[in-house]
Amino acid sequence: MSRYSWVILVVIFASLNLALASYLPSDQKHPTDTELKYTVVHSLGRGYTFDPRDGWQTVNVSNLSYKYSPRSPSIRSTGKIISQHTSHNSLANKVKDTVKDVFKSSMGQGKPVPVTITWYTGKDLLNPSCWESSVWAPTDNSFVCALTQEGWMSKPKCFQFLELCNGPEKCVFVRVVDSCAGCAKGTSHVDLTKAAFSRLANLDAGVLQVEMRPATEPSNW
Repeated sequence: MSRYSWVILVVIFASLNLALASYLPSDQKHPTDTELKYTVVHSLGRGYTFDPRDGWQTVNVSNLSYKYSPRSPSIRSTGKIISQHTSHNSLANKVKDTVKDVFKSSMGQGKPVPVTITWYTGKDLLNPSCWESSVWAPTDNSFVCALTQEGWMSKPKCFQFLELCNGPEKCVFVRVVDSCAGCAKGTSHVDLTKAAFSRLANLDAGVLQVEMRPATEPSNW
């Protein structure tokens, strides 16, 4: 084959690669470093100890049948905690399914506590109670959570960032956007999206207890 023919083949191959890259959906393209950090499990190190002085508390996590039942609108509405310092619309625009370029500077802080976690999906994702009106709703791929209204010594507020760990080598960051009306009352319960829960345990898992602590708000949020 002549040198000219080789050049033509190389050009054709390069063109096909560019066309394929532009055809692929955005979620199939290479993730950014920030997406890799905050949409996959991160480790605190095998020898890490969860000390309450570092902000940790133990919480239970579970996969219970309640998540398939419709939530009561009246209960959800009473659980709304609206931020006095942040516009609802700007928050809606910033809460993104893939958590792009957001958590880069987040760090866990404060006292750890034990909590229970479950996962929710379907209709339960709609109308998150941290907004006065439905300006945004999470998806199964969002890294957010819903909390019980009672049962906390110090309940995390709406839009607060949390770090959850199932052992020192499986940790994720999530943001509070909803209340969990279907969760057992009087318990420290964190209801996670499927994406967040699956980073800590298999979705088929039963009740799971994990460590939770507050996290700082990213500097570029």
